[in-house]
Amino acid sequence: MAKQKADGSYDGSQIQVLEGLEPVRKRPGMYIGSTGYDGVHHLIKEIADNSIDEAIAGYASRVDVRILEDGGITISDDGRGIPVDKHAKTGLSTLETVLTVLHAGGKFGGGGYKVSSGLHGVGSSVVNALSTLLVAEVVQKGQLYRLEFERGVPKSAIKKLGKTDRPTGTTITFYPDPTIFKETVTFDYKWVVDYLRHQAYLTKGIYTSVYDERSKERQAFYFEGGIQSYVKHLNIGKEVVNDSVFYVEKQVEDSMVEVAVQYNETYVEMVKPFANNVITPDGGTHLIGFRAAMTRVINDYARKNSLLKEKDDNLSGDDIREGLTAIILVKLPDPQFEGQTKNKLGNPEVRRYVEQVMNEYFGYYLEENPDVAKKIVGKALLAARARKAARAARDNVLRKGALDGMGLPGKLWDCSSKSPAESEIYIVEGNSAAGSAKEGRDNRTQAILPLRGKVLNTERARLDKMFANKEIVAMIQAFGVGIGEQFDVNGLRYHKIVIMTDADVDGSHISTLLLTFFFRYMREVVEGGYIYLAKPPLYSINRGQKKQYAYGDAERDKILSDIIADKKTRGTVVNEEDDVLKQAGVTMSRFKGLGEMDATQLWETTMNPENRVLIQVRVQDAERADAIFTKLMGEEVSLRKTFIQSRAKDYDLEELDV
Repeated sequence: MAKQKADGSYDGSQIQVLEGLEPVRKRPGMYIGSTGYDGVHHLIKEIADNSIDEAIAGYASRVDVRILEDGGITISDDGRGIPVDKHAKTGLSTLETVLTVLHAGGKFGGGGYKVSSGLHGVGSSVVNALSTLLVAEVVQKGQLYRLEFERGVPKSAIKKLGKTDRPTGTTITFYPDPTIFKETVTFDYKWVVDYLRHQAYLTKGIYTSVYDERSKERQAFYFEGGIQSYVKHLNIGKEVVNDSVFYVEKQVEDSMVEVAVQYNETYVEMVKPFANNVITPDGGTHLIGFRAAMTRVINDYARKNSLLKEKDDNLSGDDIREGLTAIILVKLPDPQFEGQTKNKLGNPEVRRYVEQVMNEYFGYYLEENPDVAKKIVGKALLAARARKAARAARDNVLRKGALDGMGLPGKLWDCSSKSPAESEIYIVEGNSAAGSAKEGRDNRTQAILPLRGKVLNTERARLDKMFANKEIVAMIQAFGVGIGEQFDVNGLRYHKIVIMTDADVDGSHISTLLLTFFFRYMREVVEGGYIYLAKPPLYSINRGQKKQYAYGDAERDKILSDIIADKKTRGTVVNEEDDVLKQAGVTMSRFKGLGEMDATQLWETTMNPENRVLIQVRVQDAERADAIFTKLMGEEVSLRKTFIQSRAKDYDLEELDV
């Protein structure tokens, strides 16, 4: 127990009161989630969302972003402009109030916005607090006003600069504070592009653009079709079941329900729910209502048209959602999100709204498009049969003791530790490399699972086929998380799953096959940061008793040039660099694969936590990852060929943060 102060005093003087924007700078993570990459880009979202809210309300038609060469960013819209008149409560200009007072904004009722993505009124003021410099420029009735801040503190009173050609609008320029964002203050152009593309999809008729002064790159978006265009974008490269996207937009009481649906021939569901243009990755009442309605409507249609027999069970939600791509967008005046990150919608009435709209209008769609309806029901029936086959296959495997959580695959060399946090499993290509890994490992914390050949391409296979594949079953069995209906990430036995393959084309292909399996069927394991790629060295460079390893050509050249420079500084006169290396007693060999390394080399270079290079696999953008896996591992050969020819050089194993 900690030692108490001698006098034990405790009074009001010891209570710290943070005023103004001090709480934000003291605990930034409470307001923006993190102070890393995500936090820096969340600042953009907080400002740009205000511009999007103007567009949703019908007052703005464009949002323009400019990434500045000096490290700042400018976000501009042609909306009404933040008011500049004196605020009755604070005595300050409304502009200064919005940018310096937490929970001040037009989103708490009173006619500012009927629908908005912001709830807490902290967005603009938080960005101001976490910026070294923020400049706000507002146009009201053709007059330009300007107000500057340093770390949230006004540099002077609001200035009226005179007339301008623009009738109204708001422009915010800010520079993230490097004392807060120690990891990075550099804006990612691709992140901004993805954000603006999504907003253009979700708000029909809005124009969004970004220009990067650093690279001179520029992109702009405008989608008259809104979320219909979004669904088509998500299905690029996939064979679709219904060419025409089902779409409905319907006012229900004081809320708007907008849904777009299109099926494809894959086995993967991609449903993205939004509330007031904010994605809700954990779903919520709008997603619950959508799923309930889809299951009911398709089963009713199948029964009514004798596509399901009386003796047949109803199609399950999983059957119906196989190959489903959908966008659900609800707009409501008082959304109840869970937390500032807004991951889940909680309004109970929204479930009823979405169910009501989908029951009626998707039912009409099936009746009016019988050919499409039969294809959708047929796909669901096929999924149901595959699910039953998968269950039978799983039960068969269970009878053999493979997935019951007790038996482990016979070829697994497990570690002795029972703590998942310190345990790691190496998935190793080939028996020779696995043998070296087994001999060289730390058997207390490192398990080895050898794979034979290339695993099943799970992009083109359902679960029933996976249970027939020994390599897939061995991984499911070893990891302890189950699969399909039984999947539970909490059962994970190792908090590092390391893919260790040769540094060649075949090794990369095996890595991609494994990543496809993890992304499609164990997504939470990937999102939890548990998947890694080992990076074995390509070269061994020996100089006398000193041994060095190079993981690429550039590192090899650096080591050799350092040896040459060292020899020359000692006064050795030679004509050729090769002669220098010979005189220095340098020998170099290139590893053709992991199997060429003995146990000591494999431990020193690839498995020893003090020396090894591991690349963590992350999913920063699920849409982009889905598109890449579809192109690389799907049925469409032409897409894969085009992708490889045009983009392969842009990717390597160190950039798998898809």
